[in-house]
Amino acid sequence: MQAALDGDRGAVARLITIIEEGGVPARQVGRATYPLGGRAYTVGITGAPGAGKSTLADRIIARLREQGTEVAVLAVDPSSPFSGGAILGDRVRMQGHATDPGVFIRSMATRGHLGGLALATPEAIRVLDSVGRPWVIVETVGVGQVEVDVAGAADTTVVVVNPGWGDSVQASKAGLLEVADILVINKADRAGAVETQRDLEFMLDVSEPRGWRPPILQTVATAGEGDAAVWDAVCAHRAFLSQEGRLEQRRAARLAHELREIVVRRLEQRADELCRGPEFEQLLEAIVARRVDPYSAADDVVAEMTGE
Repeated sequence: MQAALDGDRGAVARLITIIEEGGVPARQVGRATYPLGGRAYTVGITGAPGAGKSTLADRIIARLREQGTEVAVLAVDPSSPFSGGAILGDRVRMQGHATDPGVFIRSMATRGHLGGLALATPEAIRVLDSVGRPWVIVETVGVGQVEVDVAGAADTTVVVVNPGWGDSVQASKAGLLEVADILVINKADRAGAVETQRDLEFMLDVSEPRGWRPPILQTVATAGEGDAAVWDAVCAHRAFLSQEGRLEQRRAARLAHELREIVVRRLEQRADELCRGPEFEQLLEAIVARRVDPYSAADDVVAEMTGE
């Protein structure tokens, strides 16, 4: 831990690997980094594969580095079926920053963390926060519930879509609109950008107001068009959150959710342990013989788990 605090990039990478692998060592890292965090500002970027998230993240990194600000990128990717590691496509797309000591880019996949990426990611962010990175960008691949949950755990969440993505937006709008603070239509030089913007505006019109209406921005990230507006929107949202204690409230709500998830995962693990072995088999036999009903049997298991 001390090596990471002293600026050893390899030590930082090893700490994140420990978190990926889970278990007691991961909890020890979490306990060590938690008191040192709370200063980094996190930006989540999510959207369908190929939407242009990494290119947009690359542009944001460039703007931060122009200001002399250090930044870390956590690319949450699917696990490789061979090694359990993360796909490294993000590093290829952001390779222009690979030799910049002010930029730390890490691909991340969960290999054993209790609770998966949804719980491993906040712990990895705290590692980066604890070593002094003032900005952390979290990029997720895909728009499944896990990816949306991970990106939505940021201070500012950017949802990237492409023209003609209306059907997918319709199918996923509940999760995406709940977490989106900024909506970006990338590859806006393609046909369908106007219709996609109209659909998103309609969805925002009928959604529950929450004080901040996500701006809908059009970009062509590969050409460097529109990324300045995205950066301005990130800064505007940060300024909005800094008023009236909104940022503190958002972070407190995230911690409450994380705590509940940790408790649920621990209870699930304990329940799984109790639902095996000779005593459980005897209980199951009693249910099959109809001497005990499943609810009463479950009460016995829960009582054993909680000590009541």
